[in-house]
Amino acid sequence: MKKVFLTGASSGIGLAIAKALSARGDEVWGTSREPARIPSLPHLHPVELDLKEADSAERAFNTALGEAGYFDVVINNAGSGHFGAAEHLSDAEIENQFRILVFGQLQLMRLAMTAMRAQGHGLIINVTSLASRLPVPFMAAYNAAKAAMASYTMSVQLELPDSTVRIVDLQPADISTAFNDAVPKKIEQDRRYQERVAKTWTAVDRNMKNAPPPELVAEHALRLIDSLNPPPRITVGDAFQSKVAPFIFRFLPQRLRVWGLKLYYGI
Repeated sequence: MKKVFLTGASSGIGLAIAKALSARGDEVWGTSREPARIPSLPHLHPVELDLKEADSAERAFNTALGEAGYFDVVINNAGSGHFGAAEHLSDAEIENQFRILVFGQLQLMRLAMTAMRAQGHGLIINVTSLASRLPVPFMAAYNAAKAAMASYTMSVQLELPDSTVRIVDLQPADISTAFNDAVPKKIEQDRRYQERVAKTWTAVDRNMKNAPPPELVAEHALRLIDSLNPPPRITVGDAFQSKVAPFIFRFLPQRLRVWGLKLYYGI
């Protein structure tokens, strides 16, 4: 039986992971901005967390840790998105993405590392995104925040002086969730972008609807949790997005990368 702290447990990938852990008897402290949205399941303990608030992460983690006693696993999964031309993003919109997807999650990672080093073991799974390597048009701040989190995760992997605490970068490709429904979509006033924004959203929405279910990510997360020597990074999704595209992308010059992604999204 594992004790797990999981952010973003009320929907999508987080909910799928919470259900899978609960079903096999692991104790899960799952967070949400609205804990009432977390379903009532055996072994699942709702925790209030709003990563936009600077003191919320420490308060939520320490409250849950006090109840649990220790955590074998911490999963940074909570997410947020946006959709609109990068040229017109405000400072507030960019800051909001980084507050949720980077700064709040880094704070939780530091808290987890301190607790886990004291107990002599632990696993941290940072759920970033394939968008950190293959950016999605008109989601610039999201792409950049996920790339920052992935880079920070690798930096910590390089720096760790011992292997008692393991850290994994779990990068989902497109996964069929309600994520797109919650993404704020700006009405594009700039005519230069209107057609490109519309075409991209059509492709993004189509890809999401045809993507694998979040249970696939949950399955891989459980494998990581059960592994004695988990890999530093895994990508989860359909075969093309998770295997073929990243492999090809590594060897292309930037000009061809940009051309290929424009072609993929029809712009």
